[in-house]
Parts: sequence; C-alpha cells; structure tokens
Amino acid sequence: MNQKALSTLEYTKIIAQLEEYASTSMGKKRCRELVPMNDLQEIKTAQSQTSDALARILRKGSISFSGAKDIRDSLLRLKVGSSLSIAELLRVSALLRVALRASDYGKRDHEPGEEDDALDAMFRELAPVVSLAKEIDRCILSEEEIADDASNGLRSVRRAMKTAAEKIRTQLNSLVVNSRTYLQDGVITMRNGRYCVPVKAEHKSNVPGMVHDQSSSGSTIFVEPLSVVKLNNELRELEIREQKEIEAVLAALSNQTCDHLDELTLDLELIGELDFIFAKAALSRHYRGCEPRLNKDGIIRLKNARHPLLDPHRVVPITLTLGENFDLLIVTGPNTGGKTVSLKTVGLLTLMGLAGLHVPAAEGTTLSVFTEVYADIGDEQSIEQNLSTFSSHMTNTVKFLDKADKDSLVLFDELGAGTDPVEGAALAMAILSFLHNMKVRTMATTHYSELKLFALSTPGVENASCEFNVETLRPTYRLLVGIPGKSNAFAISRKLGLPEFIIDDAKKHIDSQDESFEDVISNLEASRVQMEQDKEQIAAYKEEMESLKKQLSAQKEKLEQQKAKILQDANEKARKVLQDAKDYADETIRIINKKTDGGEVSRLLEEERTKLRTKLDKTASKAQISQPKASPSKKPDAKKLKLGDAVKVVSLNLRGIVSSLPNARGDLFVQMGILRSQVNINDLELIDEQTISGDGVPAMRTKQKGNGSGKIRMSKSATVSPEINLIGKTVDEAIPELDKYLDDAYLAHLEKVRVVHGRGTGALRNGVHQHLRKLKYVKSFHLGEFGEGDSGVTIVTFK
Repeated sequence: MNQKALSTLEYTKIIAQLEEYASTSMGKKRCRELVPMNDLQEIKTAQSQTSDALARILRKGSISFSGAKDIRDSLLRLKVGSSLSIAELLRVSALLRVALRASDYGKRDHEPGEEDDALDAMFRELAPVVSLAKEIDRCILSEEEIADDASNGLRSVRRAMKTAAEKIRTQLNSLVVNSRTYLQDGVITMRNGRYCVPVKAEHKSNVPGMVHDQSSSGSTIFVEPLSVVKLNNELRELEIREQKEIEAVLAALSNQTCDHLDELTLDLELIGELDFIFAKAALSRHYRGCEPRLNKDGIIRLKNARHPLLDPHRVVPITLTLGENFDLLIVTGPNTGGKTVSLKTVGLLTLMGLAGLHVPAAEGTTLSVFTEVYADIGDEQSIEQNLSTFSSHMTNTVKFLDKADKDSLVLFDELGAGTDPVEGAALAMAILSFLHNMKVRTMATTHYSELKLFALSTPGVENASCEFNVETLRPTYRLLVGIPGKSNAFAISRKLGLPEFIIDDAKKHIDSQDESFEDVISNLEASRVQMEQDKEQIAAYKEEMESLKKQLSAQKEKLEQQKAKILQDANEKARKVLQDAKDYADETIRIINKKTDGGEVSRLLEEERTKLRTKLDKTASKAQISQPKASPSKKPDAKKLKLGDAVKVVSLNLRGIVSSLPNARGDLFVQMGILRSQVNINDLELIDEQTISGDGVPAMRTKQKGNGSGKIRMSKSATVSPEINLIGKTVDEAIPELDKYLDDAYLAHLEKVRVVHGRGTGALRNGVHQHLRKLKYVKSFHLGEFGEGDSGVTIVTFK
C-alpha cells in the first residue's frame, strides 16, 4: 500500500492511537509495523483475532502485559555463553510471570463440540517456566541485592563479613572513648571502603594510622588507625570473595535460563503478538467498532459509518454502497458540507479493515480487498516545486491513471478544480469516464453541474450529495446517495439579505436549461425530505405499536399466571376436601364391617352416609371455582337415566355410577369408588366410560345382600398382598396405584405393608414418602432395615 495514501487518509494517526493501547515495547513495535494487507485469508485471520480478543475483554475484563520487557539482547548474550546481570535476570523473571498471567487468562471452558477461537492456540503455546522464575526471585531480592541464601558459599562469606565488621567497630569504639580529645566527632565512618575515624588536623600525629581523606576545610583528617588495618584488610578480602560468590550465583542462574532459551524466545514473541492483538481489541471497544465482512468483488457497503478521528458525539454517520450497482459515485454539495469527510471515511475505513482493525460502523458493514488505494485529497500547492493547486492535483491524477486497475480504489476531492470551470469539468468527466470503463471503484467530489448530468446519464454511475439546511444556512453532513447536490447560492444569498432585484437579475444570466435542472433537483429534494418525514412517522407509529403489543403480551402472560395459580390453589383445596372425605369413608366402612348386627349395621350406615353427605355439601361448595367455559355437556334426562349409567359429579369433579333413580326433587345416589353420595341430577353429566375410575379413585360396586341393609362387601379383602412393587413407574403413575393399594390393605385390616420403590435417583421414594404423610390412616412409615430391603423399600404401619 502506497505511503502517500496512508498519510493522506490519516491512517498513521490511527496507528498512533493503537500504539497507546499496547503495554509492551514488543507490542508497540508490532503496532507501528501494521499496514493494510491484500491477502483475503490473512485479513480474515487478523479480524478474527481482534474479534476474539474483544469478546474475551467483554467477558473477563482487560488483560495487561505490562512488566514484560524486550530481552532479545539478553537471550543473544546467553547463546554466546555470557552471564546475565541482576537486572537482566529480573527481566527474565518478569517475562515468565507475565506469560503465566496471560496463560491463566487465556484458559476458558469449552462447550461440547465448540471449536477453538483464533487465540486459544496462542495462549496454549505460552511456556511460563515457573520453576525458573521462582529460582530467580529466590536468589535476587532487587537490582542491588542478592539474597544470603542464594548459595551456601555466599551465606558463609557474609556471615564472616559481619563478624569482621563487628570486630572493627569494637576496636574503633574503644579508640574513640580513649582518644576523644583528638577526634573531631565520636563517630566511625567509611572512606574508600575502609573503616576510619575523624581526627583533628592538629592531632593527626596522636592517632597513628593511614590517612584516606580529609574534609574540604582541611580541619579534619580521616585516619584508619593501625590497630584496625589488618582487620580492614581481612574484611576487604571477604568482600572480594563475596563478589566472586555473587558472580557464581549469576552464572548458575544464567545457565538455568540458557536451558530454556526456546521457551523464553517463544514467550517473548507470543506476548508481543498478544499485546498487539488486545490493543486492536481495545481500540475497537473505544470506537464501538465491528468486524467488517470482506470480499474480493470490489463491493463496499458502509452502514452508519463514522470517521474515527472526529468527535464521536458530533460526527454524523454515513451509509453508502459502491461497486454493487455502480462503480463510480459522484458527490456534490456545498463547501464544508461533509463531502471530504465522507470521502476520507470510505478510504480510511477501507485501510483499517485491510489491516485487521475493526471499523466504527454498524454490523453488516462490508469492505472489499483492494491491492491499492489512491487518494488525492486536500490542497497540495507547493511553492518549492513551483506547482499550483491544479498542477499538484493533476500530478497525482496522472500517477493514479498509470497504476490503477480493477482491484484499486481511487478517491478524488474536487476533481478538476483550480482551473477554468469549463475545461476543469471536461477534464474531470474524461478522467472519470476512463476509470469507469476500466471498472475501477471510484469516488469523487465536485461542484460541477456537468458531472451531475454525467452521473444521471451514464449506467454504473451514481450521484450523491451532502444535505444542506437553507433555513439555518448550515450543512447537516448527511450523505444522500441517489440525490445530486443542489446549488443553494440564490437561496443562501436571499437568506443573508441580498436584494431580490439583484437575485432576479442574476437568474437572467444563467441558462434556462440549467435553471430547469436545478428546479428538478429542488423538487427531488423536497420529495425526499417529505418521504423521510413520513418514514420517521411510520417508524414512530410502528415502535409505539410494538410497545403496546409487548405491554398487552406481558399483561396477558401475567393474567394467565394468575389464572393458573388460582386453578392450582383451588384444585389443591378440592383434592384435600376429597381426601378428607375418603379418609372418613374408609374409617366408617372399617368400623361398620366389624359390627355383627345387620339392623344395627343398616342404621349406622345410613347415619354415617347422612353425616358424610352433609360434610361433602359444605366442603365441596368451598372448593368450587370458576372454570373456563367448556363445550356443551351431556345433561342427563331424569326419564331416560338408568341404573349403572356412567356420570360425572360436577361439583366434586368425580366420576361414578348411578345407584338409584332420581326422586321427584331430582335427588339420586351415585357410587364413586368407596363413596356413595346423594346428589341432584342437575349436578351430573353423562359420560361415555363404562368402567369408572376418576381422579385416582377406583370404581367399587355395591351389592345389597339379604335384608337390604346395604352392607359394603370388600371383594379383595381376603387377597390383598402385603407388598406393592412400584419400580419402573414415575411418581405420577405410582401415586394412584399406591393409593388404591393402601385403601385395600387398610380395609383388609393389614397392620403393615411393604412399598417397593427401589433406590435409583430417590425421586420415586421421595414422592411416596410425601404422599404417605398426607394419609390419616397411616400411623408411621420408615425405610426398610437389614433384611427388609434396605433403602429400596418403605415399611408402612396403619393406625
């Protein structure tokens, strides 16, 4: 890509912003080297890396690679056998710790079947040699200090140095006490690495020793007393040994580092690359950018594209296409109206996209891969080269025409300007025709009306304009594709106060054909404005309708939830009422069956039936709720009703069999399982089933025997098994079967039974236990013990 286009379109400013988001010298260098590419696959890979890095930032937060320094020079020194300094080794440790931090950041949980993203492999390749980093940090405390424990030899030497220093101080402290008269101060000081005392110049002969320094005034002489010379010599020898031990430690650490040259080299490259990629992602986040779609067909589709270097709060987005229905777009309109910004936006976003950067535009934006982008924008007048504005532009144009092909994008700002308008318009038309015939994607701005007509009359060429508000005398900066720009000279002049007679006189000097053309453009503009207003109004109505639709939907959902809750509560209440009635009936039958006197049995049975009927009438009315209207039901006819007809008692939501014919008031008896109740015929519905089993209550036939006492005969009493097996059933399937079995077992006077539910997930066991807690005739229950089936069985004891 030619450097002139990068500079003209301000691509270099984008790179400068990108560099600010990198935190390492390697990453910054990578940013500075970034240029647009022309290989489609390479661009797609770079775009994917930017997108995946942005996704990680949004999901896990930003990552910093700060702390990692460029250690390539140090690694080269290791290759030739040199030892690293303390500072260099600390930079190695810092690099490894950044690699470890990045490796941890890069780990993510993959969904089943999910493929790696564009960064997974890079994060996995990081080789943070933790053991080396720990060893360096253990031995080196700072850039000025090696730890005592770095080696046994160093520890021993420093211990000896400490002892020697203490001996010297003891000797000198004694001298200070005994010779205070001769000393300037009673302190011990260091000069040239040796312990000395400050002696008054006039008394230097009273303190024999070696003179190492004197004060600036000459009044103080720093003397190493003879009594500590030997000790100072010993200390100096120990310091030399210490330095050798330190060099040995650094050599050992350097050798360990050299063993991991490959890992360090790879980490350095990967951290620099990752820092660069995450800088691109951070820039995208700053711009609110998106990954553009890419093609090699020369098609550009910008959706709400914004120039990235303009104030994001004031910039007006543009939407345009190029290379699809037309290859040449001619933009007209007033100065400072946004034509040049639109031109630069197309060029700069193209360069950014080809460099793997996201572009500040809406999703669905499409860019084409161009081998070159040529841009002639701005005034390039050169005094040194003696070039006028026209000449400088024409020099650029000549170069473009020589090099441009169908894989190029060419951008002209005010093509043909700076010379006679007639000749300039003719040249501009000829240049654009040449590029158009070569299928070169071209965008040009102009003031020439001739080019508007050229666009209207030439296939594959389209007009565009930058909107101008005559009322406010300000451009709106909106780019309107398909609408040629209108000259607003007369309208603006009138608005500014130019006398009308001058404007009328001016109109006489323009060609009537030109005036007619301007009127057509004016009418088109008025129609467009009206259509946009209508469109905005329709959009507002649509948005309002959608809002109302959502509100109604939410209200409907809320009502449905309330309705379901009411039905659930009412059904639960009805279930409890029926369960109470069932328990009461079971206990009554159990007691009555123990009686022996037939007459007494009949009397007790009728009394209990009357009590039960009264109780059901009261409780059933409480459980009744308003149900949605169902389809018309089959109401029984009193004259056609027969014994044994299958019916449903509406108020109880139970099915049963007619056991007596209705009397004059319409009352009759219905047998519902073990329950026989008197109901009114109006509370019944005929049903088709012949064998009745409603709501988990089994149908039980009653027979009158002997004296008609109505004694209930339990046909299964003598054959009820002490065990029921529910394994393999769901809770919903098992509970009705369990309920029937427990009824039979209780009426058969069994003391306890075994319910086999298995272990499994425990769902069936929990469902069984929950149901048993609701049964009043169950005294207790517990899981089976050893020999009873363990936790796969529940033992139930009746009252």
